[in-house]
Amino acid sequence: MSNIVAVVGRPNVGKSTFFNRMIQRREAIIDAESGVTRDRHYGKSEWNGKAFSLIDTGGYVENSDDVFQNEIDKQVHLAIEEADAIIFLVDVQEGLTPMDEDVAKILRKAEKPVFLAVNKVDSNKNIQDAMEFYALGLGEYYNISAINGSGTGELLDDLVNALPEEEIKEEVPLPKFAVVGRPNAGKSSFINALIGEERYIVTDVAGTTRDSIDTHYNRFGFDFNLVDTAGIRRKAKVKENLEFYSVMRSVRAIESSDVCLILVDAQRGFDGQVQNIFWLAQRNKKGIVILVNKWDLVDKETNTLKQFQNHILQKIEPFTDVPIIFISVVNKQRIFKAIETAVEVYQNRSKRIKTRKLNDVLLPLIQKFPPPAIKGKYVKIKFITQLPTHHPQFAFFCNLPQYIKDPYKRFLENKIREHFDFKGVPIDIYMRKK
Repeated sequence: MSNIVAVVGRPNVGKSTFFNRMIQRREAIIDAESGVTRDRHYGKSEWNGKAFSLIDTGGYVENSDDVFQNEIDKQVHLAIEEADAIIFLVDVQEGLTPMDEDVAKILRKAEKPVFLAVNKVDSNKNIQDAMEFYALGLGEYYNISAINGSGTGELLDDLVNALPEEEIKEEVPLPKFAVVGRPNAGKSSFINALIGEERYIVTDVAGTTRDSIDTHYNRFGFDFNLVDTAGIRRKAKVKENLEFYSVMRSVRAIESSDVCLILVDAQRGFDGQVQNIFWLAQRNKKGIVILVNKWDLVDKETNTLKQFQNHILQKIEPFTDVPIIFISVVNKQRIFKAIETAVEVYQNRSKRIKTRKLNDVLLPLIQKFPPPAIKGKYVKIKFITQLPTHHPQFAFFCNLPQYIKDPYKRFLENKIREHFDFKGVPIDIYMRKK
């Protein structure tokens, strides 16, 4: 699991621009419902062959009367606590401000590597102006421009050198199933029901939530590791910080898993935070099973289940080939069906389709429904093969791969799913020149 780097600073210094450049896409991964932490993003980056996770928080303003700002400030403190290293962004055009000094005061107490990045340095005059940031007492600084990327190379060189070496764990051949979701969705209860005992999976010692703990499950013919992200017991902060830590644990658990069991509270619904966890698992190419928990507490009519299911499918389009199971952990309804399905999804994720069978099935369909001609040019797909990767990837060899657009790729993916069972597993389609 990768190191974490927090990007902090006061508002309007360009943190989000810097974050988007580092992960090479514009993307908000986690949005809280109330909008309090809307500016918090989480993504992955890599430099000089070393991967790390990047977290961007909202701008820090100390002693604000705004309740939203107070919540954002809590997220900043948590990001600093969780991080292995910190990038402190300031704005050369506005100069050194009391808010910068407030942030610096916090960082000096953090006892973690801090990299002071002076943003918006686009001219020689700006270079001279940047010298005033020595007054923050954080040592050397880096002149950068988040918009065009200048100066970020030197910053990243020193950053990755300062990150601790990641612990190399012996690979366990057992499948890993991560139980993820919002707080209070029933993750702990689900684990306890499966293993048949009450236990804490994550201790109440500060910082232990950085790593998930694997629980070996070996019953009823199943043998796998449950990667549990449930259970925060930091009493002083549990109400304010539970969701933040849930996200951090979910991200790390997803990164290390083969299949993600996403628990949904039936009474809260498939809300924005759960959707973000779903798309995070999809982007990481993990197998996915959606478990709607507390179904026993829902007032039901004839079509309630179907309507709930359709609502979820609508939210996860176009990746709708995902099993959805309605469970009650308290009553132990369908919890073992959930595990059976997770095992099936794991098998689907590692499934290999022989090249001859792929071509025998798909080429006739492609001939019947060929790619649309573009500018009078016709695309001819000649050969298909599955690539030797950890999750299903298929290469289609053709004469003009650049003319194959996303709608036709989705058509090809749907045909693969129709004839070969890849339920719950993201599929990648690549067009290559023959």
